[in-house]
Amino acid sequence: MSNSPIIIRMQATDNVAIVANEGGLPAGTALGAEYPGLTLRDKVPQAHKVALVDIPVGTAILRYGVPIGYAKADIPAGSWVHERLLDMPAARELQGLPMATVKRPTPEPLSGHTFEGYRNPDGSVGTRNLLAITTTVQCVAGVVDVAVERIRKELLPKYPNVDGVVGLEHTYGCGVAIDAPEAPIPIRTLRNISLNPNFGGEVMVVSLGCEKLQPERLLPPGSFRGIPIQEAGQQGEQIDDKLDVVCLQDSAHIGFMSMIDDIMVTAQRHLERLNARRRETVPASELVVGVQCGGSDAFSGVTANPAVGYMADLLVRAGATIMFSENTEVRDAVEQLTSRAATPAVAEEIVRELGWYDQYLERGRVDRAANTTPGNKAGGLSNIVEKAMGSIIKSGTAPIAHVLSPGSKLSREQRGLVYAATPASDFICGTLQLAAGMNLHVFTTGRGTPYGLAECPVIKVATRTELAKRWHDLMDVNAGRVADGELTIEEAGWELFRLLLDVASGKKTWAEQWKLHNSLVLFNPAPIT
Repeated sequence: MSNSPIIIRMQATDNVAIVANEGGLPAGTALGAEYPGLTLRDKVPQAHKVALVDIPVGTAILRYGVPIGYAKADIPAGSWVHERLLDMPAARELQGLPMATVKRPTPEPLSGHTFEGYRNPDGSVGTRNLLAITTTVQCVAGVVDVAVERIRKELLPKYPNVDGVVGLEHTYGCGVAIDAPEAPIPIRTLRNISLNPNFGGEVMVVSLGCEKLQPERLLPPGSFRGIPIQEAGQQGEQIDDKLDVVCLQDSAHIGFMSMIDDIMVTAQRHLERLNARRRETVPASELVVGVQCGGSDAFSGVTANPAVGYMADLLVRAGATIMFSENTEVRDAVEQLTSRAATPAVAEEIVRELGWYDQYLERGRVDRAANTTPGNKAGGLSNIVEKAMGSIIKSGTAPIAHVLSPGSKLSREQRGLVYAATPASDFICGTLQLAAGMNLHVFTTGRGTPYGLAECPVIKVATRTELAKRWHDLMDVNAGRVADGELTIEEAGWELFRLLLDVASGKKTWAEQWKLHNSLVLFNPAPIT
């Protein structure tokens, strides 16, 4: 990156801009011809804001063309503008919003792009061919861990067309108010994760036996099977519509190893069918991509998220499905969401989901301000308003076609840009996007995180060149080249789009190569007993 001052202002109306230079800029730095006569009064760290004009007390501090706060005191031009100098704006009321008011011309369809995927009996397409072992309760997690390790060592070498085995471990299933009004959220989440396209329609369950979440409640008859599946050597035969369950408390299990052996035998039946599957050429429209940001900094809304937004528009043009989420990280951009809704009904669904989440936070006596982390602030994000304005950019510009409640699964008809209403927690958001049917994940980060998912490939996008170089074997894409002037947003978006097709066809991400993954975390707003 150049030693000359690099100052990035998002909108012409902004009265602040961020310092892009690695290491920041010292006090006394003249900001150059674009800002004649403007000299830094303070040392300003990289990604942090500098006042471009004198900002009197009470005046709106504008970034992305919107007020991200109000000055607590007079802020002279050239000053470092940080969170201690700002009063955060109140949240926009959810009444009187523009509803489906933005009408954009339909973009030209993007055809001819394909990937090599696994077609499933229900018509969905997987980007990986994985054996998933569903667990009904945390109590069985240790046993499943042992079984999964044995399956990897002893069985997977016999089935070279199977990419791996994953235990769907979670902390739910018992000790919970399972009949509470909000209990369906974690239950349907786990059910729908079990049906993720990357698992090929093969469902096997490990149960303890005495838990509240009984297998039949998790996966009722008809929810998991009933579609003709071709067994190896038995064309078109209907597999029995009976849940394949290993119950550890079954009287037939004498000792620990008999439990493991039973899981191994059950797994082998599913592995045989999965191993018979082959990749085939499918259109890019079969992609179901979830996008998310974590460890965000002020570059997130400048480099990585705009590139993802451009990629999102390409996916919509290709007929694919793309989900963006994170309730608290779009709440302050609610007007942008409702105005971009494809129809007033979609706008009403957005309001309903965000209103429900406001009430959820109020019950915990917090609000959206609790979202920002010490790392976000160290990375130049003063508050949740500024963070939200950078977060929403990764949704692109297409109309929001559908809204999904937490834990729900997309139907085959729900294509285009989808708002999947989830908490902003990286782990919960990723878990809920898996339940929605995500077969590929794109994750942007400025501060850095080794986040990954065992159930789905995760493409990691660095917002800054310094992070991409330092974490060279963890970041898949360096969007920091946009700030460096080496790449345009459009070029970065196309690069991401092409990488999506390669990864969907089997190319491994860094997280996959290192076998890095986070645990599933179910969103459970119901009480714990």
